[in-house]
Amino acid sequence: MFLIDMFNKKTVMPAPGAALPGRAEPIPTSKTHFVNGRPLEGPYPDGFKTVLLGMGCFWGAERLLWKIPGVHVTAAGYSGGFTPNPTYHETTTGLTGHAEVVRVVYDPAEVSLEALLKAFFEAHDPTQGMRQGNDIGTTYRSAIYLDDAADLATARRVRDAYQAALTAAGRTDRITTEIAEAGPFYFAEDVHQQYLAKNPGGYCGLRGTGVSCAIG
Repeated sequence: MFLIDMFNKKTVMPAPGAALPGRAEPIPTSKTHFVNGRPLEGPYPDGFKTVLLGMGCFWGAERLLWKIPGVHVTAAGYSGGFTPNPTYHETTTGLTGHAEVVRVVYDPAEVSLEALLKAFFEAHDPTQGMRQGNDIGTTYRSAIYLDDAADLATARRVRDAYQAALTAAGRTDRITTEIAEAGPFYFAEDVHQQYLAKNPGGYCGLRGTGVSCAIG
């Protein structure tokens, strides 16, 4: 019964009033990107845009995204929940409501949001609900958080296009990706920033469906 209860806590979003209290001060993190040396928290060049992408464990997701031409800087962190300034260990309990996400700052003159979302959908399985493979919990849900109404509309359009591609490929499951207006983003601890550049043999849970997204 204890194991069932723990599983349920990790796979069901907590009520806002039941979330962990967190703290007022941010968790210390890196100042600069380990790979390209750019400041994680900015300032960023004028005209650059931001999207938060949750694809399960953020280690492999961040490595995928920092390699895309036109991406200025990436950062691992937490968003979509209730607890202010959570720690990694707090998020893994499922009691903060946050997803592990990668903050992607990009130059729209070099790479479109559609192209980023194409990479996003193809690199993980967006139909798995509160999990990615063996990584189970609300922390690992598929999510897209954006600030702009037009960008949110683009995300929904790309999602629908990918759903059509999955259906055409014979997949009967439906995309569960959360698409919502971006709320607070909390930087993850230093050890998690650009983790697979610091630890090349580290764990990467990214597993796509093998179905291409014909957009972007």
